[in-house]
Amino acid sequence: MIFKKKIKIFCIGAGKTGTTSIEKALFDLGYKMGNQSQGEMLLNDYSDRNFAPILKFCKTADAFQDAPFCFKHLYVALDQTFPDSKFILSVRDSEEQWYNSFIQFQSKLFADGQRMPTVDDLKNANYRYKGYVWEVRQKVYGITEKDDPYDAQILKKYYQSHNNAILDYFRNKNNLLILNLSDKSSYKKLCNFLNKKPLYNEFPWKNKTSAIK
Repeated sequence: MIFKKKIKIFCIGAGKTGTTSIEKALFDLGYKMGNQSQGEMLLNDYSDRNFAPILKFCKTADAFQDAPFCFKHLYVALDQTFPDSKFILSVRDSEEQWYNSFIQFQSKLFADGQRMPTVDDLKNANYRYKGYVWEVRQKVYGITEKDDPYDAQILKKYYQSHNNAILDYFRNKNNLLILNLSDKSSYKKLCNFLNKKPLYNEFPWKNKTSAIK
């Protein structure tokens, strides 16, 4: 089913690429943002390729970021269902930089900030519900109990393949913006892409640390 005249903004970059700051920028520009906690609870629908509940959720707001919108291939269904919508692929300078930011953030969130979380840590983490974080590892990244949950090769490959697939899908389209927040002109690029008048000279950072959120 195609929802005509329902232009949406979808942030499809992986976590730790500046998605929270993009969310704030969009909110400040007047967009109603999707409820992130509700979006994250659509994990099983995404895993089952049951996109109907996700598409229904898209009718609740103007713009969306993080899970499940940052997961592989969902953007195809979104683009085909909401014609003329716009997509933002946020990226880091390199896959190595993204990986380091990702593991630093996860260590603080699910361990003690000094060591990497174990499989048991992830299974027992009470984020959304007990076991949710581990389910993401399995259903999104394809990690099993036999794997290191922070295997650099697996995670970097996921990040790069996700970005490459997006670039390939949108290669002949004009509704994708690639955004690296380390670029001082990134905020103006965002506003130009959305045909909005800039409110700031640079990105309105939210939770800015050495590891971009």
